[in-house]
Amino acid sequence: MTPTQNPTQTPPAPPAPRRISRRGFLGGTAGVLLAAAGGGSWWALDRFVVDHVEISDASAYEAASGVDTGTTTTSNGSVDGATYTSDQATITISTVVTGSGDTTVTYFVADVVLTDATVLRSAFANDEFGLNIVDEPSDVAAGVGAVFAVNGDYYGFRETGIVIRNGVAYRDAGAREGMAFRRDGTVRIYDETATTAAELVADGVWNTLSFGPAIVEAGAVVAGIDEVEVDTNVGNHSIQGDQPRTAVGVIDTNHLVFVVVDGRSEGYSEGVTLPELADIFVGLGAVTAYNIDGGGSSTMLFDGALVNDPLGKGSERGTSDILYIA
Repeated sequence: MTPTQNPTQTPPAPPAPRRISRRGFLGGTAGVLLAAAGGGSWWALDRFVVDHVEISDASAYEAASGVDTGTTTTSNGSVDGATYTSDQATITISTVVTGSGDTTVTYFVADVVLTDATVLRSAFANDEFGLNIVDEPSDVAAGVGAVFAVNGDYYGFRETGIVIRNGVAYRDAGAREGMAFRRDGTVRIYDETATTAAELVADGVWNTLSFGPAIVEAGAVVAGIDEVEVDTNVGNHSIQGDQPRTAVGVIDTNHLVFVVVDGRSEGYSEGVTLPELADIFVGLGAVTAYNIDGGGSSTMLFDGALVNDPLGKGSERGTSDILYIA
């Protein structure tokens, strides 16, 4: 079926979000680990559930870093339906539905054009950096006055990866293929193990994402992504199959496209495979695209409202970070 796309239509309003926090709830990976570990489960509780705060006030940490932390807000911004326009950014949200019945796929596209690359910022749950610190994306977005936001790479589940946010280095433990956003508006895929956070900051890197894999390079679908495994799911490293997805693509300098695909919701959206996700980005004209945290974490917010319908439940799942425009 030919996709239906409505670039000027206000995003559909899903059911009112029902707040579900991971705090105090031993679900998902943590619940599985604790059940498997039985009486010797404290290590899993400590590693995957208990907060480990390394920096308690990330905003103050960035302000004291001596780094130019860029533009914190846009000016003269206004929302008209599904479009936001300001002096530094234009954002247009569209909804795409393909297929029918059990093969229906519903996804949301945010076309983002910037005049200042530092307008695209990152924020941490509770404004804290560390392991297992989570909050609903809408709460994080509200705290920073975001007009647009998507979930980030869920850095807080892992101890590895290069984490640079808003021009400031937080973690230097290269382990995988990352994505680096530069102050000049260019974006590139890079090997974390071949550099350091300090070198990247010195080279003008503004934000990094550490998840993957890259799914589009040089305007073409990356071969072999249907066999990739990642180290983000304990006990199940696979990210294959039809899944809810979040990914970011690059069309040109200072021209980005974000896609959030809903999934695991029969009759509404079954999700997509990584090759199918890559095809979406190629169709949007992206020369580069990179997969980030998905599943129940996949979230898009616009003008204070939840755009997508995570897992078809109208509720968000806590995560450790967002990318946003204020």
